[in-house]
Order: sequence, then structure tokens, then C-alpha cells
Amino acid sequence: MPRFVAVYTGTPESHAASGWDQLDEATRKAREAKGMQAWMDWGAKYKDKIVVHGGPLGKTKSVGKDGVRDIRNNLAGYIVVEAASHEEAAAMFENHPHFAIFPGESVEVMPELPIPTLS
Repeated sequence: MPRFVAVYTGTPESHAASGWDQLDEATRKAREAKGMQAWMDWGAKYKDKIVVHGGPLGKTKSVGKDGVRDIRNNLAGYIVVEAASHEEAAAMFENHPHFAIFPGESVEVMPELPIPTLS
């Protein structure tokens, strides 16, 4: 079955627009608990389709011709799922807690392609 990598994204703008930082501590904690439960429920619903649980991503270093440097990007986490099609994989993330409850921006879903071989 085809595999798809999904990356959770977020920007400072989406975080600010969510109002997350303006919530009082009790409200934020309650929303965090609700969000984590919703995320666990999502994982249970798709447990047979999740092949790599992935997880949150930390600070980024870029390595290139000019060496190593600290950079910032919009990637917040990742997961690998199996689905019959790209559309089916994307549909798994509709209304996902990452953006429906937490202040994330979106989930980007892309096919995992085979490594090219020399013929």
C-alpha cells in the first residue's frame, strides 16, 4: 500500500491568530487536555494506517556548501501513514486536532516515492 508523509506546520502568524497566548492558564490547560485526547482518538481511529508515529520536531540546522547554520522553518512534526490514494491520505487529516484545537496551521501530505535505481 502506498505510504504518505504528513508534516504538521505552523507559523508565528497562525499561532498569534489562534489567540492561544491570550488564553488564561486554566483555559489553555483544558484545551491542551482536550487536544491531546482528540489526537489520541485520531491515532486510535487510524492505528491500522499509521506506519511511523513520528513526533514533534525541534530547532532546525541547515547543512549546505557554506557549512552549518541555524534556521527557522514551519515544520512542527511528522507522521507516516498508508492509504490507497493521496486523496484518502489527505482526508485522514481533515479537522485534525493540530489545527482544529491547537494553534497549528495545517498538515501537508505527500507521497513517499521509491528511491530511483540505476538500470
